[in-house]
Order: sequence, then structure tokens, then C-alpha cells
Amino acid sequence: MKSRDWTPKLIGGSLFAAEAQGIHFTLTALRMDSYLIEVNGHDDHGDHAMLDVHLKTNGNSIPPGKAKGRKPRWAVRASEMSKKTFNPVRAIVDSMKVEPNPKKAMISLSLGDPTVFGNLPTNSEVTRAVKEVLDSGRCNGYAPSVGYQSCREAVAAFYTCPEAPLEAQDVILTSGCSQAIELALAVLANPGQNILVPRPGFSLYKTLALSMGIEVKLYNLLPEKAWEIDLKHLESLVDEKTACLIVNNPSNPCGSVFSKRHLQKILAVASRQCVPILADEIYGDMVFDDCKFEPIATLSTNVPILSCGGLAKRWLVPGWRMGWILIHDRRDIFGNEIRDGLVRLSQRILGPCTLVQGALERILHRTPPEFYHNTLSILKSNADLCYTALSAIPGLRPVRPAGAMYLMVEIEMEHFPEFENDVEFTERLISEQSVFCLPATCFEYPNFFRVVITVPEEMILEACSRIQEFCEMHYQGAEGAQDLECDK
Repeated sequence: MKSRDWTPKLIGGSLFAAEAQGIHFTLTALRMDSYLIEVNGHDDHGDHAMLDVHLKTNGNSIPPGKAKGRKPRWAVRASEMSKKTFNPVRAIVDSMKVEPNPKKAMISLSLGDPTVFGNLPTNSEVTRAVKEVLDSGRCNGYAPSVGYQSCREAVAAFYTCPEAPLEAQDVILTSGCSQAIELALAVLANPGQNILVPRPGFSLYKTLALSMGIEVKLYNLLPEKAWEIDLKHLESLVDEKTACLIVNNPSNPCGSVFSKRHLQKILAVASRQCVPILADEIYGDMVFDDCKFEPIATLSTNVPILSCGGLAKRWLVPGWRMGWILIHDRRDIFGNEIRDGLVRLSQRILGPCTLVQGALERILHRTPPEFYHNTLSILKSNADLCYTALSAIPGLRPVRPAGAMYLMVEIEMEHFPEFENDVEFTERLISEQSVFCLPATCFEYPNFFRVVITVPEEMILEACSRIQEFCEMHYQGAEGAQDLECDK
């Protein structure tokens, strides 16, 4: 037997000597009923050596790991990450203990899911593409964590343009746009750093950031300027710990679309402050006829941008969970570090659904243009109906949307003194009129509410009629509502 270099680390008081299978060791006891032996060394196979010691003192057996003075007990606690995870929408909605009026059918204008009412189905080409992949059996296994190479090529080909060229290596496929945002935040920011987030804005940004130990700084959007960013306020928030700027365009919850000129001003701030941009463009190209969507990456060559998107909204399949990150880094500021970081982070789960991946090229390149046009026509019509109806109601000031699926409405709270805030206003709207609009406190913007415009036209009209009846019953004062027009 080979000699071994044992170097015990001993806790003990009395000195013992023993021999076990030719191995000499020394045991010292500090207390007569408690022993610890830690041995450094390797056996014949190069593995770490271990000794299983079972001793007796005063005739009492001491099983391994059962030292006197420690009584095992359950101590299972939730992780700090779970404790920090907070969804403001769920917190507010779950606290609204209110029942709808049983005499009126419930109309929900709160959920940003275009499939709920069945009036906005996806295109048959989209469903046929997935059916064929399912029947083929060729996409039943695991895919690479960043997605199939052919699918990444399809996304790159769909979005590439001379102003912002893309290749397959610039695309990371994700489980929906939400995971794309999560990965982008995780690769750009460390605990203790901060990110800049719009107010009002999509609540997921804050939910994800706080769970990661990242501070959220809210920059203001201006309703009187069609929800443009308050650029001075934005720039004043930047400090040495700022990791990224989130730009959501078109906007949830505002339904706003930034002009090319305004986007260039945003990029100027980012360039001046050397802050990368996380662009949430899940509603990209979902804009009405009188506006144009400008992908922010097409307007800059020096600001590094992670653009997040997916199938959910434009193709009307949010449950299919197919998203992506587009890496725009023409000055190589991100370099390999950010790219490699995204790959590693994607390996925590093995990418999005392979069936949808297999159908992705066909979905992107064969969905007929008239499908997009018809969807936008319905949304534009509903937006106009809702805006016109709510503009005529004293005490409400809607802001005309230019895209996405939403409309924001200001409540002139001074004319509704019996309600303390937007949450109480919307609670009573449910209990009296069975109309559910999301209070904008959910988006860090009190005294507004958000309307989803994907519902059928007759429901939009009925909901607006009920809102009018509600406001007429509770309104105090004769001052008319003032419209806020879109400054395009």
C-alpha cells in the first residue's frame, strides 16, 4: 500500500492514536463527547481520502453527524430572490376586493392578450406552419439553448436592413419577449447597479430588476407631448452605476409611438452618457396609418442596443412563447463578453418551444401582408371609437394612441372627490358598471387608467357608454374635458 501524507486538522483535548487499514492518524479531543477529524490526502485512485469515524465515550455511541448539543430541525425559508420579486399589477388587482354588478355582464378592458375574445385570430398560414412541423416529428428534441441556427438565420433575414445589419450570430431566441428582457437585464446589470425605466411603463421591468437586486430609476413620460420622454429628467438620473436605459416603443401602457426625431434625441443622451439601450419593441410595426415605426437601432451606429421582440403581439399568439434578442453592436462595444454572457444565461433553460422554432421561418416570411393590415385596421377603428367616446365625458381626458393595443385616460380627480385615487375609481366602476380598466397606479402613474382596445367593437361601445353613465353619476363640476392630441 502506498504511503499517504495525512495532515489531520484536529479539534479535541485528549490525544488518541489508532491504526485503521494501515493508515495512522491522531485524534485529539477538546471535549470528551465531541470530535472532528479533517484529513488532507488522496487514495490510490487520486480521490480525496475520507474516514468514517464512529466513536464511543463513556459507553455512549456517537453516530456520525450527531454531535451532542445540535438538535436537527427544519429551517426551510424562501430565497431572497423570491422575497424581492414583486408584481405591482398583481398586488393591486389582487387587493381589489370588489364584485361586479350582477345585473350587467362583465366587460374586461384590462388584459393585454389579443386572443381573449376570439375577434383577432392569427393567420391560417401561421397555424398551418406549426401543424406541419408537429406532423413531421422533426422538432421533438432539444434545440440549442440560443435556438436552431436556421431559425436564428430566419429572424436575422427578417429584420436586417442596411442601417442595422444582422446575422444569425446576432440573434438569441427566447421563451417569449419577457425572457428576452430578463436575459438582457441579467447580462447588462449587476446587483447594486441601476436601470432607467419609463413612467408610466410596463411593470415587468421593475419586477425583474428588483428580484435581481438592481435599483430602478423612473424617468417621466409626458402626456401633453403624446408621451414623449422628458429628456432632461432622463439625463439627470444617470450616474456611475447606471447599467442601461429601457426604451419601450411603441408603448405599453400608453399606445404612443416615438417619432424619428425624438428617438434621435434619446440616442444622443445614451451616447453622451455612454449608456447602452435595452429596446422593448414587442409592438414594433403595430402602428396606425398616420405614424411610422422606426426601430431605434437603425438610427445609431455607436450606441450598443439589445432589441427585444417576438411573435406574441404582431402575430397574435402570446401563448406560443417565442421571442428574441437582436444584438446591435457595430462599434464592438458589447464585444464578446456580452454575447458570451447571453449564451451562458440562455443555458439556464433550453430555449423556446422547438415546434414554434421549426415553424418560425415560414411564419415570418409567408404571413400575408393583408393579415397585418387587417389587424391594425381593427385596432385603429377601436382606438378612434374609444378616444372619441371618452373625450366627450366630463372629467376624463384620454390621450390619443398611435399604435400598440392601449389607450391611457386621465381622471380629473378634483371632479370625483368621493374617490381617493384611480384604484378606488376603477373599483367602483367594476362594482357599479361591471367594466374593468386597469388603474395606472399599476404603471407607477396614478390618476389614470388604461384601456385595452383589442375587444370587439360592440364591447368597446358598450363599455364607453357605461363609463359615461358612471362618470355622470359621480362627476362634480361643470368644466368640460380637454383633449390631449397626438403631437406627431
